[in-house]
Amino acid sequence: MLGQYPNDVKLVFKNFPLTRIHKSAMNAAIASLAAHQQGKFQEYHAELFKNYSSLSDAKFEEFAQSLGLNMEQFKQDMKNPALAAMVQRDLKDGVEAGVRGTPSIFINGRMLQQRSLPGFKQVIDAELAKKKK
Repeated sequence: MLGQYPNDVKLVFKNFPLTRIHKSAMNAAIASLAAHQQGKFQEYHAELFKNYSSLSDAKFEEFAQSLGLNMEQFKQDMKNPALAAMVQRDLKDGVEAGVRGTPSIFINGRMLQQRSLPGFKQVIDAELAKKKK
């Protein structure tokens, strides 16, 4: 989808750990940001979702190692209060925006209801048309 709008659409990912449902959700979010510090957010995030039912601190390190991350840096980043604060800020933003679950998708501040490819395209095209006026 992003390839169809290379100069007009920017993807922004925000964390919204569902801690009541997943006890490891907060650490998973921090781990994905730690992986981001080494340029591996997308790959790490994919591992988290593939293995969502068996997440643990040991698994977070296992994923980092399998992706070739610098483990010393990863472990340091997992303890970095700035990354935990970023997750907390994302969570607060999500609550204020009305997020109730994940994934939630917003386009220019509007929550996307129709999450199909045509649904994305329709809303993006409408927003771009507004911008051209």
